[in-house]
Amino acid sequence: MKNIVWLIVGAAVGFIAAHQVAKTPQGKQFFDDVDEKAREFGTAVVEGYKQREAELRAAVAEAEDTIADLTNRLK
Repeated sequence: MKNIVWLIVGAAVGFIAAHQVAKTPQGKQFFDDVDEKAREFGTAVVEGYKQREAELRAAVAEAEDTIADLTNRLK
C-alpha cells in the first residue's frame, strides 16, 4: 500500500514538473520533439505490423493452395 502511495506521489510530482518545463520555449521544443519521435515510432510499428500481416497471409494462401493441389492429386 505504501508503495502505491509513493508511485502516485511520484507521478503527480513528475506531471507538475513536466507541466512547468513545458511552459518554457526550450521545454516546449523538447516535448514537441519527443511527441514527433513517438509518432514516428508508432507509425513504424504499424507499418511493420501490416507488412508482417501481409507476409503471413501470403504464406497461408500459398499453404492452402499447396494443400488443395495435393488433395486433388490424391483423388
